Amino acid sequence: MTASRSDSVRGGGRVTGGPITNVLVANRGEIARRVFATCRRMGIGTTAVYSDADAASPHVAEADAAIRLPGNTPAETYLRGELIIEAALSAGADAIHPGYGFLSENAEFARSVLDAGLVWIGPPVAAIEQMGSKVESKKMMDAAGVPVLAELDPAEVTDAHLPVLIKASAGGGGRGMRVVRDLAELRDQIAGAQREAESAFGDPTVFCERYLETGRHIEVQVMSDTFGKTWAVGERECSIQRRHQKVVEEAPSPLVEKIDALRAQGPEAVAQRDHAGPVSGADGQSMRDRLFEAARLAAEAIGYEGAGTVEFLADEKGDFFFLEMNTRLQVEHPVTEQTTGLDLVRLQLQVASGLPLPANQPALRGHSIEVRLYAEDPAHDWQPQSGPVHKIEIPFTAGEFTVLDQPGVRLDTGVVDESVVGVHYDPMLAKVISYAETRAEAAHLLATALQRAKIHGLVTNRDLLVRVLRHPAFLAGDTDTAFFATHDLAVLSAPLVSEAHEALSIVAAALADSALNRGASRLAGLAPSGWRNLSSLPQTKSYESRTTGIHEVRYRFTRTGVAVEGHDGLELISVAPDRVVLAVPGERGSVRRQFEIARYGDLVAIDSPLGPVAVRRLPRFTDPSEQVAAGSLLAPMPGSVIRLGAAEGDHVKQGQPILWLEAMKMEHTITAPATGVLSALNVTVGQQVEVGTVLAVVEEEEQEPS
Repeated sequence: MTASRSDSVRGGGRVTGGPITNVLVANRGEIARRVFATCRRMGIGTTAVYSDADAASPHVAEADAAIRLPGNTPAETYLRGELIIEAALSAGADAIHPGYGFLSENAEFARSVLDAGLVWIGPPVAAIEQMGSKVESKKMMDAAGVPVLAELDPAEVTDAHLPVLIKASAGGGGRGMRVVRDLAELRDQIAGAQREAESAFGDPTVFCERYLETGRHIEVQVMSDTFGKTWAVGERECSIQRRHQKVVEEAPSPLVEKIDALRAQGPEAVAQRDHAGPVSGADGQSMRDRLFEAARLAAEAIGYEGAGTVEFLADEKGDFFFLEMNTRLQVEHPVTEQTTGLDLVRLQLQVASGLPLPANQPALRGHSIEVRLYAEDPAHDWQPQSGPVHKIEIPFTAGEFTVLDQPGVRLDTGVVDESVVGVHYDPMLAKVISYAETRAEAAHLLATALQRAKIHGLVTNRDLLVRVLRHPAFLAGDTDTAFFATHDLAVLSAPLVSEAHEALSIVAAALADSALNRGASRLAGLAPSGWRNLSSLPQTKSYESRTTGIHEVRYRFTRTGVAVEGHDGLELISVAPDRVVLAVPGERGSVRRQFEIARYGDLVAIDSPLGPVAVRRLPRFTDPSEQVAAGSLLAPMPGSVIRLGAAEGDHVKQGQPILWLEAMKMEHTITAPATGVLSALNVTVGQQVEVGTVLAVVEEEEQEPS
């Protein structure tokens, strides 16, 4: 890549004009793989950095060179700017791409990169500094004519301001963000937000602003070159969030499309719309035009260069307010790539080399939806999960880390089969992105791909994502930030497979296990499958489901097939250790169903078009030493104990916090399961615990007879 300019100075550091030959990505996982993919397409060399926990990560194997950062935690590794710069110099890299998170919006790191004679693939240092403080950035945007929500001093918040949102000044991604509806909770929530912000960004500064319960999160992708040209590339809607972190993102925004379609139909259509109040927009200007104008004003006010995102909170009338500007590439950038045909990382590299943006900005095309597939349990307070990903296979995938030209599914992931999800980093497994001509087609395609995906080993939010994509409110474009509260998280996070279909899948697993046992038996050739000298007694296999408990499958092989208790008329068509075909009786005749079975220790994964099922195969006899006392609080994830809320011998109430764990850069509260006495407290502050560790025991109070 050849620069079109001579040596110049940007943001207080020197940038050398000329080709970029080798890029170090100061990040990990999916974003490192994403940048490497574009570098390979451009013939640019790649360098990775990795923590000890990431030594076997795919991004390490894919790079031309990889440098170890000793340690595991972000503070020891990916937040050590001096180690990353030294790695780039030692590997012969001449440019650093920061990805997102970690040091991507750290002005001192950007300055150090430039001072080391390396190319910084990001905006000028001054722009990062100006937008680095959300407090100061709002004042600057207000002065530039961009609509803003007023910032509140935490010390001055009163009941009249409630609810308020606490936000970390130095970062994003949901870290350090808390909603407060009771003034009595403000101090503790601020302290917790400060701890999270310090852990994630190295800066504990937080501030408050008015919280809009049902706002719409809409952001505009901007791209600016070094010649004064700024593109507003397109808007994205990212309103469906958990803990203020985006879960579903799409382009274009359904709210913008709805508002502008109504405006195009004239005043009568606007008056008859469902939403109360007039649609905003002076002089007939569309909402999209107003958003793009505000985003360009924001970028130009700080002399921006490269890729960035201007985030707004909008209401149903089409009014919007500046939230923040992310001076980096966003996690959800693929939906903009799909709806423009642009490779945004390629543009970043070109701008960093001093090349101008193309003469013409591409027109928008089609619709794209991205979901973040997390290793977490939405039904249990979004608890993050850790452990091996035995298999991840998304059907209909037409490409990875690339812009699709035809309808299909794109996969951007940081894990592969047998990757291990640890406790030190965000638990996102993959971004699964659909692209189609219409929003309805994109939603249907993505939901089907997720339902039929093989994801073995960890609990994920897959079922929730499918239910969201198929929900009538989502399909109607009603996707505000209160979506999970409005539509009942418990319902949305319920398993995709029905209890009847789960039971049928477990029958298939039992029959497949029988075939596996027969294949391993030395007597297999001497007796029929399932043979017993007392033929009247059925065979029994037991499995445990996370949602429906223990299932006992009782079956007998006969001369004509198999008889399964509770499943009259079920016909076995074929059976193998990894595949079972059953003819399932119904009101209008039998239907053939195919089940695929995979085993990983005692974990059994059953995949079929009916829905995914994962169960634990139970031993015939249990070890009494493995039983835990009633009332035991088990660690739901590996983590570090950071606070204690009670002492051994204390009387505690149901729901009272007993201790706090920090895992995956978030705090998790462990509460009393019942009212009683804390009879045992087995941990201390600072102690590292593994999943399943007995943290404490609460002896429940006996209820007096009425």
